[in-house]
Amino acid sequence: MFRKSIRGLQNCSNLVLNFTRNIQLNVSETKSALLSEVAVAPSHSYSDNKVTIVGVGQVGMAVTFSILAQGISHDVVLLDSEKNKLRGEMLDLQHGSLFLKNPKINASTDYAATAGSRLCIVTAGARQREGESRLDLVQRNVNIFKHMIPNLVKYSPNTILLIVSNPVDILTYVAWKLSGLPKNRVIGSGTNLDSSRFRFLMSQRLGIAPGSCHGWIIGEHGDSSVAVWSGVNIAGVRIRDINPVVGTREDLEKWEEVHRNVVDSAYQVIKLKGYTNWAIGLSSASLAHSILKNSFNIHAASVDVKGYHGITDDVFLSLPVVLGENGLSQVVVQRLSDLEMLQLQRSASCIQDVQSNLKL
Repeated sequence: MFRKSIRGLQNCSNLVLNFTRNIQLNVSETKSALLSEVAVAPSHSYSDNKVTIVGVGQVGMAVTFSILAQGISHDVVLLDSEKNKLRGEMLDLQHGSLFLKNPKINASTDYAATAGSRLCIVTAGARQREGESRLDLVQRNVNIFKHMIPNLVKYSPNTILLIVSNPVDILTYVAWKLSGLPKNRVIGSGTNLDSSRFRFLMSQRLGIAPGSCHGWIIGEHGDSSVAVWSGVNIAGVRIRDINPVVGTREDLEKWEEVHRNVVDSAYQVIKLKGYTNWAIGLSSASLAHSILKNSFNIHAASVDVKGYHGITDDVFLSLPVVLGENGLSQVVVQRLSDLEMLQLQRSASCIQDVQSNLKL
């Protein structure tokens, strides 16, 4: 009886295999009847704008979706160690390919799938906990980078690394040290998002669009960031010419609260929903656009600031920089006030203190 059951299962299995082969054969016949081949498609996987996103958590998928929805890249690879989630995210995006101009979307746990990437965006790492500063994350994520970064560069030696994982400034430095790449090709997402938050919060006070408010947050993407109040302007009109004490404790309008809210923004969102993702996804996509499209836009991104504003250590902090196909091309040398320069130097010292204790 048992043997008959086994034979029955084997027969059933053979029927399924034959049915599958017949379907494949019929599909092949249909394709041959429908499409007349003129030239064989190249078998190589080279793409002029291939992007690898490392990590399919909330941030990684927000970055991926932003890049695909805006048509920044038509060739995206997702890399992660969680096989099921990785495949699920890939399939979910592939099912929407019709609405994304049919990009190539792949996913793998194997670094070989990332070969030939023009840009590798790293979002993987330990998640920031409620009440935890970005700097508290550092050594946990350094250990992850020791395996990740050399493997990315192994398969894409000409790539540009865009680091998004927190603490982003220190991890960008770590990525530079581990990768062996020149400084212009290792960039952190830095205060590009902080500057966006700054402009949005100003716009809410003034009742105008964020794009019409011009101001920069520089330094650390974190608690020691610096608001460049001396340069804030609307249509070329400096706010400090109207309110000489704007951004200081003497300011009765309390504009300093805007910068304080920028610093607290991530903590507030994490408290409310457990993580941040959409804004950093959009911010990272804007950086990717400038690099892949060679647009030479200026962003507040984390780069090596040694030699700028009196900083003498190899630390990565955000300054306004020009980004293009070779990564960083120029740094905008801002005219900072004495206080702003001192605050930036303190930010650099804070980062250097942490870096000096890293185990690379």
